[in-house]
This record gives sequence, C-alpha cells and structure tokens, in this order.
Amino acid sequence: MSDLPRKAVTRTARLATLPLGFAGRATWGLGKRIVGESAEIVGRELQQRTAEQLFKVLGELKGGAMKFGQAMSVFESALPEEVAGPYRAALTKLQDAAPPMPTRTMHAVLAERLGEDWSELFLEFDDKPAAAASIGQVHRAVWHDGREVAVKVQYPGAGEALLSDLSQLSRFARLLGPLIPGMDVKPLISELKDRVSEELDYALEAQAQQAHAEEFADDPDVVVPAVVHQCDQVLVTEWIDGVPLSEVINEGTQEQRDRAGQLLSRFLFSGPARTGLLHADPHPGNFRLLPGGPDGPQDWRLGVLDFGTVDRLPGGLPDPIGESLRMTLDGDAEAVYELLCREGFVRDSIELDPDAVLDYLVPIIEPAQVEEFTFTRGWMRSQAARIADPRSPAHQLGKQLNLPPAYLLIHRVTLSTIGVLCQLGATVRLREELQEWLPGFLAADTLETFEEEESAAEA
Repeated sequence: MSDLPRKAVTRTARLATLPLGFAGRATWGLGKRIVGESAEIVGRELQQRTAEQLFKVLGELKGGAMKFGQAMSVFESALPEEVAGPYRAALTKLQDAAPPMPTRTMHAVLAERLGEDWSELFLEFDDKPAAAASIGQVHRAVWHDGREVAVKVQYPGAGEALLSDLSQLSRFARLLGPLIPGMDVKPLISELKDRVSEELDYALEAQAQQAHAEEFADDPDVVVPAVVHQCDQVLVTEWIDGVPLSEVINEGTQEQRDRAGQLLSRFLFSGPARTGLLHADPHPGNFRLLPGGPDGPQDWRLGVLDFGTVDRLPGGLPDPIGESLRMTLDGDAEAVYELLCREGFVRDSIELDPDAVLDYLVPIIEPAQVEEFTFTRGWMRSQAARIADPRSPAHQLGKQLNLPPAYLLIHRVTLSTIGVLCQLGATVRLREELQEWLPGFLAADTLETFEEEESAAEA
C-alpha cells in the first residue's frame, strides 16, 4: 500500500478518472444495449461499476475525496431504490474503512510527534489500524497507566490533500450531483473546504471532545470518551467498545434501530444546549451502541466519536429555528414568512407567497407533527423527489430561498442526521426532544407549563 498521495498532479489524475469513468461506462453500456441486453440489466451493471470505482478512487485518496464520499453516503436513502442499491454498499463502506497508511509512515509520525521513545508511552500498541478515515487512522493501544485507548494519527500531507481534492471535486460537481437528487453538491464541497483548517487541528478537536466528555460524564444515555493526550497530528482518547451504527443499519434489531435513532436525535439537539457545540459529522462511523443503558444491561447507550468538525454555538441552536418550526406547525404562514425574511432565508429582492412557503415547509416537518414518527427511506425519497422535480411548485420555490451562512452547517448536520435515521428505519419521539432541547420550539407560556410538569415528575 502506497502512502497518502500528496502531489496535486497525482491526485488530480486519479480524481479525473471519475468523470472519465462515467463516460466510459456509458459507452460500454450502449454497446451492451446494441447487442441485445435489456436496459434494466445494463443499467444495474453500470451502477455497480460506478459504485465500485467511486469507492476505489475516493477511498484510496482519503483526504477531501473520502470526506466528500462520507458526506454523500448519509444521503443515499434519498436515492430511488433501483439506483440506491448498487451505491449503498460502496458509499456506506466509506464510513468505516479506507486503505491504511504503511506502518513505517505511522511510526515515523509517532516518533516525530511523541518522541523517539514513543512506544514507552504504551503498554501495548496494535500496528494494524482499527479504523481509517479521511485525514487520519485510529490504532488500539493500552496507555502506560493501563487504560485502553484510541490513538488517532493524522496522515502526512493531509491538509494539502484535503484542499486539493475538494478543489478538484468542485470542477466535477455537475457530474457528481445526480447521485443525490435535490442536493446542490457544490455548496456542500465549499462548506467542507471551509472546515479544513479546523479539522486538521487536533488541539481544537481535543478541546471539543473533552468539553463533551465532561458534560456527558454521568449521562445515562450518551458516552463520550475522555481525552488522554494530544499533540500535533496525534490524539489519544479513551477506547470505547460497541456496535458500530453502520452494523445496526445493516443488521440491527428494530429495538436497536429505534433506540439508536432516539439517542441520535437527543444528542443532536441536546449537545448544543449543554456544551455550546454542535457535533457536525454525523455519519454512522462516528457512533456506537453500547450495552448498559438506564434500563439495565439489555438497554443501550450511544457512544459518540470524532469531534474534528463542530459548530460553535455559545447560546445553543439559534432561537429562530425553533420559532419557525413552532409557527409552521401552528400554520401561521405570515409569521413564518416574516421570520424567514428577517433571518435572510428570503432575500430582500424577492417576494414570495407566505402560503406557498408554508406549503413547501409543512411536509418537511412531518416528523415534528406527531408524538412519534417512523423515518424510512421511502419518506426521504418522497421529500427529495418533491424538491428535485423541476415541474413541482416545491422545486421552483426552493430555488428562490436562500441559506444564510450562519445556518449552513446546522442545515447540513440536520439533513445528515435525518438521512441516518432513515437508514436506520427508526421510530423516534422527535417532538419530545424538540420540546426538551430546541430553543424557541415552545411558546413562553407553554414552556413554563412544560418546566413545571417536568419538575413535578422529578419530585
């Protein structure tokens, strides 16, 4: 296995095989059609070949290419099933797997950052990575005090690779866009680029993870491993075992799926309220189900990993999110429209029909309208199709709405989390979490009553 390719020309050449590969496979498919094979069989084979090449190129390059693949993979539930099938295995594979860097390279990084005697810091160290991701890989080890730890080692040249990959992917955005209907890929790539320097800074990651570890230390539902040691390009944290969420998606029981979905929703909304930070990388590879929840050994807790990307929200999630959601549920079109204009979702130069805006929003917030909601791939596909169809009023209205920069990452994290909930097929009491944690969701008088009822229940 070669080192992480660092030369821009090499990486660009590999990325260039994606659109070239699409064209080549289309030609191959036409040839198969000419000799009489059915469109369905040819289409399926084309999709499978595309999926295989996508993983091969993105996974081998790691860096920004793999980061893009991970971001895309949580949206595969929005694809039509006949297209999603071949892509699902390849894209979700990016969440937990990537070719590792050579042992000699990893040892060199550890020696440079921890000192030549780095091995003395550990009682045991497994050279085989337990996980490999977009900018680093994780090794299981035993710290010198006996604690089991995860040692995250950053790939040499990861920063240069991230920026190079994402810049090149921007050029191919038009070709990659059809993978996810209704999603504009270019802003997603731009937002990933904006986060590069922060994600490369393991000191910032350590601060964010430790803040969560301390806040959730005694939480019965959520487990965040504490930081043990940090230096440039190396981060050592406590190790946690558990069932990866990707396994729950593939083969988990319905009980596991529902519990994972509920806790994922709880963490999404409670994290900013409790820490002032939003965990902004919600793909399944960053979560585990651990036994031993509040109802005993057979219950489950949610383990949360990788705090390399966070959104800093000192006051928690912005009040207008909860306020607009409440007003939409109340059917108050004028109030919703006024708030969206004030927050910049509707530009000053545009005038829209408030009732049309409400009609656009209501189907999206269906999970908050009921006491519990079952998230399915079918529901996700119906929402994506409604917004993606150029003939639909939702598509025309959606093109006129604006997403202010302050809400960009929150929007992506929310959509990604919903994508994971749909992959899980989880039944979730989402409204319960919104009432508890989302500022502005409850009106002032309702909030006061809600808090009184909670206090009485605790007493």
